[in-house]
Amino acid sequence: MIADRTDSRLSSRTQTAVFCGLTIALMTVSAWITIPIGVVPVTLQVFVLVFALLFLTPRQYLLSLVVYLLLGTIGLPVFSAMRGGLGVIAGPTGGFLWGFLAGAVGALVLLRVVGARRGRVAGTRGFRDTQPVRYLSGRRGFALSVTAALVFMAFMYLFGWLQLVFVTGMAPSAAFAVGVAPFIVIDIVKTVAAVLTAQAVARALK
Repeated sequence: MIADRTDSRLSSRTQTAVFCGLTIALMTVSAWITIPIGVVPVTLQVFVLVFALLFLTPRQYLLSLVVYLLLGTIGLPVFSAMRGGLGVIAGPTGGFLWGFLAGAVGALVLLRVVGARRGRVAGTRGFRDTQPVRYLSGRRGFALSVTAALVFMAFMYLFGWLQLVFVTGMAPSAAFAVGVAPFIVIDIVKTVAAVLTAQAVARALK
C-alpha cells in the first residue's frame, strides 16, 4: 500500500515536471514569434496560455507561469524577441507579463466556482489536480471556458496598461489606444481557437 502511494506520487511529480517543462518551452517559443505593432508585439502566447489554462491542472499551470517569469527575470531570453532580464519586467510592456500571473489567479478562481457548482471538484485540493477541460465540455463548457479566458485577458490588459502608463508617462487613453485596443480582436480570435483546441485534444485523449 505504501509502495503504491509512493509510486503514485512519483508518477504525479514526473508528469507535472514534464507538462510544466513543455508549457514553459511553448510559452517561450510562442513569445519569440512576434509581429511588432506599436510598443507591444503580437505573439502566439495568448493561444498557448489559454490552452494551458484549460488543459493543465491549476497546480501545474501556476507553477509553469512562476518558473517562466523567474527564468525571464534572471536574464534567460524567454520573453518576446528573445529578451530577458529585469529591464523587460520593469519596462513598458512588463505589466503584461505580471498580468499573466494575475490573470491566471482570476481565471482559476472562476473555474473553481464553476467546478464546485457542477460537482466535478471536491475541495481546494481536488481542484488543484483537476484539468478544467475535463468538466468544461459541450456548448456550456465552451462558453465558460471562453469566459475564464476573457477574465485572464482582462487582468493581463489591466496590468499591462497600468505599467505602460506608469513607465512611459503616457496619458491613460493614449496608452490604451497603443497598448490594448489594437490587440483585443486578435486575442479574442486566439482565445476561441485555444479553447476549441483544448477541448478537441481532451476528447481525443478520452
